[in-house]
Amino acid sequence: MWTSDRGRRRPVEECAADLGEVTLAEEPGGVYMEGERRWPQVYSPGGYHWRPGVGDQVLVLKAGTEREQPCIVGLRQDEDEEMEPGEVAVSSGEGRSAVRLRLGGELALEGDVTVNGVSLITLIENIVIAMLYG
Repeated sequence: MWTSDRGRRRPVEECAADLGEVTLAEEPGGVYMEGERRWPQVYSPGGYHWRPGVGDQVLVLKAGTEREQPCIVGLRQDEDEEMEPGEVAVSSGEGRSAVRLRLGGELALEGDVTVNGVSLITLIENIVIAMLYG
């Protein structure tokens, strides 16, 4: 009868996703959820690469038949960052550089800009010198 199951403990299933905090940024990498897990895989959209930093709050999916493989799939957004709806920003973890796609067709660059290892200022200076002195 159903009453005979009342006293039984049912296994508690681990959730498929959790919030974690990065504890090690370099290999092997680590993330703390209800305990530290090592060797987490980091996933991102194709062509985009990033490495979360120590202390970053991340979303962790747990893969594997027993959810033994932590997979970092996202970084918690900074709530203080001012962005308009529809705006896209790619920035370094410390906010020193950023590329922003703003509404109205504006592309905004923050930080030092280099082209093939040459600063944009030096590149422009070289172009102006070449134009003036041939």
